[in-house]
Amino acid sequence: MENNNAISSREKIAERLKEARISCGLSQAQAAIQLELQRPAISEIEAGNRKVSAEEIIQFANLYKVDSNWLLLQDSEEETEQFKLAARELEKLSEDDLKKVMDILKILPKKR
Repeated sequence: MENNNAISSREKIAERLKEARISCGLSQAQAAIQLELQRPAISEIEAGNRKVSAEEIIQFANLYKVDSNWLLLQDSEEETEQFKLAARELEKLSEDDLKKVMDILKILPKKR
C-alpha cells in the first residue's frame, strides 16, 4: 500500500503533466497519438491514477518541451529563487503591462 506522500507526489506530477500538455497546445488525444498511447492512458496519468515510467517521463518531456526534472518535482533551488524573483517583479506591473508580458511568454519557445 502506498503512503500519502507517494500519492501526493504522483498527483503533483500528474498536475505538471497536464499543465505542460495544455501549455503545449495539445489535447489528450493529440498527445496520445504522439506518444503512441491510448487517450484514456493520458487521462489516467493526468488524474494521478496511473504511474508513469521513467521512459514515459522522458517522452512527455520531449513532446511538451519541458525539463524532465521539472515534471519530477526536482526544481533546483536556483530556479525556485528565479521564479520567486520573477513573480515579485510581475506583481509590480500594471494590468496592461502584465497582459503584454503574458502575450510575449506565449510566443517564446519552451525549453527542452
